[in-house]
Amino acid sequence: MFSISNMSLPPQRLNGTVSITSAHLRCGDPVGKSTPYTRLGKYDCAFNASIECLIHILSMKYFLFLGSLFMLSTLQAQIKGVVQGADSLQTKPLKNVKITLLRAETTVYSNEDGTFEILLGKQSPDTLLFVAKGYRSDRLVVTRSDRFAALNVVLVSGQLVQDIVVAGAKNAHGISKMKTLHVEELTSAEFRKAACCNLSESFETNATVDVSMSDAVSGAKKIQLLGLDAAYTQLQFENIPILRGLESTHGISVIPGTWLESIQITKGTGSVVNGYESMAGLLNFEFKKPKDLPRMGLNVYQNRFGRSELNLQGGQRLSERWHMGLFASGAAIYGQQDHNQDGFRDQALSNTINLLQRFSYQGPKMEAQFGLQAYTDDKTGGQLTFSKQTPEGYGMTLNSQHLSVFSKTGFFGKKPAQSLGIITQLKAQDVNGFYGLRNFQGKERRLYINAIYDDIIGNSDHKIKAGASFLALRILQYAGQPSGAAQLGLTRTEIVPGVFAEYTYSGNRLSAVVGARYDQHNLAGGQFSPRAHLKYALSPQLDLRLTAGRAWRMPNFVVDNLSLLASSKTWIANQTLQPEISWNIGASLVQGFSFKKRKGTISIDAYHTRFTQQLVADRDSIFDMVIFKNLADHSVATVIQTEFAYEVLRGFDVRLAYKFQDVRALYNGQLQNQVLLPRQRYFANLAYQTRNKHWQYDLTYSRYSAVRLPHHGHSIPWALLNAQLTRNFKQLECYLGGENLLNFTQHAPIIDASNPFGSSFDATQIWAPIMGWNAYFGLRYTFK
Repeated sequence: MFSISNMSLPPQRLNGTVSITSAHLRCGDPVGKSTPYTRLGKYDCAFNASIECLIHILSMKYFLFLGSLFMLSTLQAQIKGVVQGADSLQTKPLKNVKITLLRAETTVYSNEDGTFEILLGKQSPDTLLFVAKGYRSDRLVVTRSDRFAALNVVLVSGQLVQDIVVAGAKNAHGISKMKTLHVEELTSAEFRKAACCNLSESFETNATVDVSMSDAVSGAKKIQLLGLDAAYTQLQFENIPILRGLESTHGISVIPGTWLESIQITKGTGSVVNGYESMAGLLNFEFKKPKDLPRMGLNVYQNRFGRSELNLQGGQRLSERWHMGLFASGAAIYGQQDHNQDGFRDQALSNTINLLQRFSYQGPKMEAQFGLQAYTDDKTGGQLTFSKQTPEGYGMTLNSQHLSVFSKTGFFGKKPAQSLGIITQLKAQDVNGFYGLRNFQGKERRLYINAIYDDIIGNSDHKIKAGASFLALRILQYAGQPSGAAQLGLTRTEIVPGVFAEYTYSGNRLSAVVGARYDQHNLAGGQFSPRAHLKYALSPQLDLRLTAGRAWRMPNFVVDNLSLLASSKTWIANQTLQPEISWNIGASLVQGFSFKKRKGTISIDAYHTRFTQQLVADRDSIFDMVIFKNLADHSVATVIQTEFAYEVLRGFDVRLAYKFQDVRALYNGQLQNQVLLPRQRYFANLAYQTRNKHWQYDLTYSRYSAVRLPHHGHSIPWALLNAQLTRNFKQLECYLGGENLLNFTQHAPIIDASNPFGSSFDATQIWAPIMGWNAYFGLRYTFK
């Protein structure tokens, strides 16, 4: 299923199917009419033997064997939080609170602003003991999963008679006060505000990340951070790369949102430990851990457009140290919708099956996790008359198959803060299909290794991380062109060894993270990426953060723009691609406050990304062409966002946000705004939960400004309104919701839909919903 050795020549379309002509592409083959692929470069002869061995190892029959060879690393957990004291008048931060981990026998004291951090020992769970003069001592049980939450600990004054204990509050949404970097965290409580059937829908109640549709034929979703596409954001699953390469276009709609424990959104270049590609930021997806899973969890979803989903997850304790987790998901879209009556389906029919199994081990000297994921996703779109059985009219099919083995292993040193972590991933991805008469085929094989050493210098105020990473990537892809145009083929091998080091200082009011990495790319050469992040507490409730850094990536103009195949435009590309390089600077202010004994935050941040090199898709210069060209110092992105969050009444949370995006590049010889990107967005989220927590009401409103369209003017502003009602029982949650309740749809989303094989056909200029209002219902049931 994942064989790659016989692929070289472009596929041919035969009666609605794709066939591959068998031939071998040898190292050093000249470019000619017999193959669409360019010569691989001076490094390839040296690397081909090792890559062919790697590809052979990655064949399916060896995958399960390799899964037992790699184990997942979790570095020693660091618990962070803030301690406050409550009396009859107010709640205020407490300094010099003695905080002790009883099993680990380690002690720290809280800072002037009440913040603290303590390293969790080798044995977990453990108990935190809080002792402060004039306040009742209290305890809180913590586990390694608490390293993803900022603990808000409240100690009660000894003068009060109420029986109040430690409150470990983990908010549904918020900016981490403890982290030096600007990190926004979404938890499972936030995901329950909407259906969140997949990753793309997990950001519906969030103003930072934008989600939009790429084309009206496949229905592919794309995410944007700081005004830039997902290709410029590093996506990770528990610090393991995810949704890269061939799965970047449609993979975000394959992974269920119910599998998620939390999402961390980092704006700016992020840590050098995670890699070199975070040009706009980093999204880290934390899945539910095996030891935290119930015996069985069930989620069922159905909407009025014929979309059904079933998600299962369950955990089992195999022994005192071993736990297993199993995740399964099945999704289908079977409804035939044509809201605007243009003869095209408004949503592609699809069938998706996704399986994930993971194991965890916790020992006195080592912790490990490893797992295996496999999914298949099959889509069919186009005109209503088209199907795989009767390929009449314009059609689209896209089949994706994924198989990966991942692992992390953490070894603890003799000192409490000393550890070594090793992250590994093996991945195979195949994508085959066509858009009309334009075929596409891609095969990808990827090996990733990251080793991280973690220690302190003197005390926990000074920490150091250092390590090395290695990436081996082999990708083969072919994209068809309109009749008479040169076909697009690309075969590329990437070998990227890298080293990095990072220093962290944690003071009472000032903290800083300074790091750098060097990567030697076989095509892009040596790349140096320095980064610095600083946080200063101007007051106990006001934090200032500054960030600056360099990031880069190797673009793939075919995969990065796959949805543009849903048009008749000819692609013109320079096959000699250069790396994309950018510098990002940013600043943020976060003010916490308390009004009428209820807490709130006000934040404002601004980030500026300047590309010294960028590959852009110019859709303005020539009407029937997309021209890919390398720009030098002619593309910038500036994004300003402000957000207000406050608990207006007990259980009633209000979150308001405004975002301004100025993203420009050189199109048709002029510095113009990015097409199909709104410059402004207004956002509001209202969430109310009754005191007995039986009922939950959620309302989310977004208003978008007009967007620039290729060649001809602008769109009109529009708004989106979603709502959901949830009824909570002991083990059951039932939810009923509506999407696009204002029933706004884009008029004529497909240009020249009546002539899909003509030169003017274009289904890629999508800036608003193409389907009307939607209603859905579902349930979540937990078997304990």
